Parts: sequence; structure tokens; C-alpha cells
Amino acid sequence: MSSKALDFWWKRGHPASFILWPVSWLYGAVAGRRMERADGARLAVPVICVGNFTVGGTGKTPVAEALARAALAMGRRPGFLLRGYGGKVDAAVMVDPQRHTFRDVGDEALMLSRLAPVAVSPARVDAAALLDEAGVDFIIMDDGLQSGRLRPDFAVAVVDARRGFGNGYCLPAGPLRAPLAKQLPKVDAVLLNGEGAGARAVRMLAADAGLPVVALRQVPVAETHTLAGASVLAYAGIGDPEKFFATLKALGADVVRSIPLADHQPITEAIARSLLADGAGLTLVTTAKDMARLGGAAGPAVTGLREASEVLEITAEFNDPTMPAHLVEQTLSSFLRRSAKAGDGAALGQ
Repeated sequence: MSSKALDFWWKRGHPASFILWPVSWLYGAVAGRRMERADGARLAVPVICVGNFTVGGTGKTPVAEALARAALAMGRRPGFLLRGYGGKVDAAVMVDPQRHTFRDVGDEALMLSRLAPVAVSPARVDAAALLDEAGVDFIIMDDGLQSGRLRPDFAVAVVDARRGFGNGYCLPAGPLRAPLAKQLPKVDAVLLNGEGAGARAVRMLAADAGLPVVALRQVPVAETHTLAGASVLAYAGIGDPEKFFATLKALGADVVRSIPLADHQPITEAIARSLLADGAGLTLVTTAKDMARLGGAAGPAVTGLREASEVLEITAEFNDPTMPAHLVEQTLSSFLRRSAKAGDGAALGQ
């Protein structure tokens, strides 16, 4: 099932949703049953899952980075566990940014490898074994809430406050990866990213499920404030490009042209030539994820685009600055309770 977000998913009453509802119901039933029956592996190290209920960009990656920084500050040795979406991964791989490109391991894996060790695999459990061998003692699983292959000690779901849960339907009629009634019991907290029309519904459903709601927003790092007043061509191949363009405008940049690309879309020579031509005389600005894809591509136009483009780096800023450390501590506490209950049986894969 495609993970590309469609515009009508975020609108209630759209005819396409009603037409696709029977397929959506079937998809949701299968996905929900799989989540109910999942009995994933337990690991010998603490695991926190940073997931989302919907497809499309919710802001998981900056949250995962914030948790890694908090773990590092606490003296832990964190590592990231990913599926490797967008790459050619068919077995467990430790990411080496000097050797791998986004075509090998995916753009998000390359981004995160700047901060901590990253292992990727469609199965996840075998990649976790590589992290364990590398000395990682705290695993941050980026995505994987619905897969059930691995059972985390603590799980959070990041929700975009502007979009919320969209029209409330499962794929392909809406953006939900499974019915909310099946997903909510799998998380320990909801992380509400930003402010917007969807926030009220998120807070109400979280309250009904007895889940705490943690407020955060994603902001540019201080160095990018120099874009204020610049005439910009912005391009982005992420889950929600419009959010990226809005961030640039909020910084005071004059976004003369904004070019959305598909999430994870490779930037070919033809696309690079077009962007360079359209951006003549403008400051070219893109995301860290797009720059990761540019870094693994060859060709004169791609090389020129990479050298000409500035990156707008984004970080997760929690309303409570101690929250990332608190989430790490909650994960460690859950792991210790699980280990004490299992005795010596809390081994990899048990």
C-alpha cells in the first residue's frame, strides 16, 4: 500500500474517501488484527519506539534525534534502528556514511548516522543484534509501531497538530495505518507536534485512552535564521513539504518558488538541472533529508545542486525541556521492570 499522502485524506466528506471505504475497511481489519496478535521479540537492551498513527510527515526524525541527545547526556550509548525505507536493504546492515548512499540504506538512516550508530533491516530484530554487538545500550526505533516484529519497552506516537488524524479512515481512503482503536493501546504517550486544527481531536482521543499528551514544536536551529530576507527557491521531498515551506516563510525568507517532491524521491540529473535553472539568482534551500539523497548521487547537475543548496536544519523543541530525558528514563524503568520479571530470560529475541 502506497505511503504517499494524498490531499483528500485530510478532508472530511471527500467523495474519494467514500468510494474507497470498502477497501479501507478491509485494510484496517487486517492491519488491526495483525497488531492485536503481534507478539514481537524482546531485546536485551532498552527500546523506545518513535512511531506515528498515519502516513505522511509528522516529525518523527527530529524527535528521535532529541531522544538520542538526551540519552547521550545521561551517559548512555544510543543507537537507531530503522527499516531502511527507500534503500536496497534485504538483510541487517550497520550504516557507514562513508560507504553507503541513500540508495543502499535510505535517506533517514544516513541523516541519523550523523548523531549515533544506525542499523537497518526490514526485520529489525537482526539489525538490533548488530547494534548490541556495537556496544549500543539504548535503542531508538524510528517507526515500526504497526509491524509487531519487535516489542519496545516504551512507545510514543508523533502526531501533527495541523493534520491530526485526517479524515479518520485507514488506507487507502485515509491516512491511518490501522484503526485508532487498535493503535492507541500500543503507545504510552502521544507527542503533539505544533498547533493546529487537529489538536483538539488528538487530545480528546488520547484522554479517552488514558494517554498523556506531550506538546512540542519543531523549529529551525539558530544558524538558519540568516535566511531572513533572502529570496529563496525551496524544494523538499518529505512527508509534508508545505510545512517546510511555511517554516521558511516564518523565518522571514521570501519564498519566491516552492517545489514539492515526493517523499524519499531520488533527485535525478533532470530534476537537479530544472531546480538549478529555476533557482538562478535565488538562494536554494532544502531539508537535511533531501541533502542526504543528494550526497549519494553523482552527475554534474546533482553535484552542482548539492554545492549550491543550503540546508534548513530542524530540531524538536519540547514545551517541557526535561521531557526527552524523562522519556528515556521511562523506557529504562520499563526495561528494568521487564528484566526483573523475566530474570535471566530477557535475552535477545525472547
